[in-house]
Amino acid sequence: MTDVLNQVNTIFINVLEEKNIILEDSTTVNDIKAWDSLNNIQIVVGIEKHFNIRFTSAEIQSFRNVGEMCVAIKKRIQSNE
Repeated sequence: MTDVLNQVNTIFINVLEEKNIILEDSTTVNDIKAWDSLNNIQIVVGIEKHFNIRFTSAEIQSFRNVGEMCVAIKKRIQSNE
């Protein structure tokens, strides 16, 4: 797992309170039972706080899987440097 994916995985574990989550780039909302719309908001907020970034609503809606989210995180981190 990449460093960003590892950090995102930890956020998912904390928000969803499920210790057995192992994210992959291809993981989608359909793969994790507890990942509902309310938890999605908490996950996004947790990611934004952790990485000190902000996503637009359009970006959030466009993510088809965890990998796309991680790519967006990496781009935001690089643009903040």
